[in-house]
Amino acid sequence: MAVRKNQATLTAKEKRDFVDAVLELKRLGRYDNYVSIHDTFITSDRDNSERVGHRSPSFLPWHRRFLLQFEQDLQSINPAVTLPYWDWTADRTATSSIWGPDFMGGNGRSSDGQVTTGPFAYNTGKWTLAIRPDSRNYLRRSLGSAVAALPTKAEAESVLAISTYDMAPWNSTSEGGFRNHLEGWRGVNLHNRVHVWIGGHMATGMSPNDPAFWLHHCFIDKLWAEWQSRHRDQSYLPTGKTADVVDLNETMRPWNNVTPADMLDHTKLYTYDTGF
Repeated sequence: MAVRKNQATLTAKEKRDFVDAVLELKRLGRYDNYVSIHDTFITSDRDNSERVGHRSPSFLPWHRRFLLQFEQDLQSINPAVTLPYWDWTADRTATSSIWGPDFMGGNGRSSDGQVTTGPFAYNTGKWTLAIRPDSRNYLRRSLGSAVAALPTKAEAESVLAISTYDMAPWNSTSEGGFRNHLEGWRGVNLHNRVHVWIGGHMATGMSPNDPAFWLHHCFIDKLWAEWQSRHRDQSYLPTGKTADVVDLNETMRPWNNVTPADMLDHTKLYTYDTGF
């Protein structure tokens, strides 16, 4: 059984194995497909039309399946690799270990946002962006420039306390459900705020260009797993006949062979090292 670990506890070898597998997927031309898929869905997902990956109840199961596919792709390179998560309620600064030169690399430079340190810097020759919003083909970040602070543990706890998974109108305006508060369109803003805090490509639909995407979303998945553990009498909503969103037993694009119901029990596939 795969165990997903906090990036702050990874050994030097575990970090190196993860980075090497990511770089190999990039070299083989398989990494950019994830960038393309994410950008396609974030572009098409809208409040008043069909929405699958974002602004919708299936935000969490869709990304759980997306992460699982990526993790399995990494394991085709190195079977020992699992996705690490970044607990941004604890590792909250631009000098946290996640941004070290042996892992994700550091902030972008002030002149153009270009990341110049770490394995995903353009100057390594191994991380040239093919799918990008403009002509700049290097990874960009601007840590903490657009929003000053990452979410706190207390803020995350306040969202975990919400008992209802989601509610009408099942989009970014939904007021009371756990999913929309975790996604960040309402309340204390967890997921969205972290994307904006990192900035650069993480603030675009092409956010998987930054490998920090996977560590952030792995933590989002962990928070969902924690919510599931705390609210065992609650589950995914809606369950049927809901326009423009994916109901419990409907298939999710682009896979078309997996439903939200299939994604509810992550323990068949992987576990996390600790609770929240």
